[in-house]
Amino acid sequence: MLGNDALPKRRLGKTAVEVTALGLGGEGLLRTWGRQQEAVDLIRRALELGITYFDSAPAYAGSEDYHGDVWGTDPNARARVFLCSKSASRTRDKAYQDLQLTLQRMRTSHLDLWQVHDLRTEEEWAELKAPGGALEAFVEAKKQGLTRFIGITGHHDPYLLARAIREFDFDTVLLPVNVPEAALPGFLDETIPAAQERDLGIVGMKVLGGGYFPRMQLPASALIRFALARPVSTIIVGCNDILELETNIKAAEAPPLSAEQEKILINTLRPYAKQAAYYRGPLLPAG
Repeated sequence: MLGNDALPKRRLGKTAVEVTALGLGGEGLLRTWGRQQEAVDLIRRALELGITYFDSAPAYAGSEDYHGDVWGTDPNARARVFLCSKSASRTRDKAYQDLQLTLQRMRTSHLDLWQVHDLRTEEEWAELKAPGGALEAFVEAKKQGLTRFIGITGHHDPYLLARAIREFDFDTVLLPVNVPEAALPGFLDETIPAAQERDLGIVGMKVLGGGYFPRMQLPASALIRFALARPVSTIIVGCNDILELETNIKAAEAPPLSAEQEKILINTLRPYAKQAAYYRGPLLPAG
């Protein structure tokens, strides 16, 4: 069976919201300009197949506008989904401006999850939490009902991301969850345990490595099943077309890989783990 009731749901940490184990990411077709009809068709097909978790960001080209073309014309559909976006601004005023533009583009009164986008450095974290920093905008937006929950994302420094979720009361964390990370220290053995301690919703990204891993002849279905066997609430995967979306959903509905299959995947990518984790900071220890 494809989608709908066959697509499993999981608890998004302390939010207590049940979301589908596979979400629609903001990469692929949705990170383009001027492809409204294709993008709208993709979002609507994901909705038809039961996906409830939808990710976006101002940095993802026309993604927020594409979403607005769907949710702005179908408020009943909007009410059934968990809609997410982000802000990469580090000051209160700029972050709040980002949120206002996001709500306008996505044609919604509120987000379900608004996330600090792409934390990379100690200096950024200090600015975010200082007086006048962006975290003030996130807290105020939650009080105002402009977002239900607050999250943070990062793929650069697993140790800094773990520190951030220990120092601030986030609801979710978005981080890399993939085969190369199983061969490297950091995200799976440091950041995820820190998130589990605080019952954060754990959202996996970089599952297919931006298409890098499938180009190494590793099937996307196996990579998705591997990621879903980690302690995550959901994973987000961008899609280039509807066929890719349907293929990913079938993988999410399939049983987990065997221990032997996982071992083969990890050993296949182990020699290339540092290269495959291209999104990490260049000076970080990577095994």
